[in-house]
Amino acid sequence: MSNIVALQDSVTADEFDREPTAAELDAIEHEMPVILARVELLDAQIVTLDRPATELDQRRIRRARRKVLAARRELANRSATLVQTGGAA
Repeated sequence: MSNIVALQDSVTADEFDREPTAAELDAIEHEMPVILARVELLDAQIVTLDRPATELDQRRIRRARRKVLAARRELANRSATLVQTGGAA
């Protein structure tokens, strides 16, 4: 009878078993306004899943969509400015 053993050392960290690096955390922080705006849009859309959308719901969704677009525009402009000036993203 042969034993079945792992081919790699058990101390080798898997790619997905590590903490985020400082650069990854900075990228997340840089994109946080877009993430929060998308969460707000998702919340507004979830409210309308189980019932027809009222005028107030439609306004809330439109406002959230505009906020997402504004946050994405701001992120793109900030990234473009950093690239042009040679700063770190």
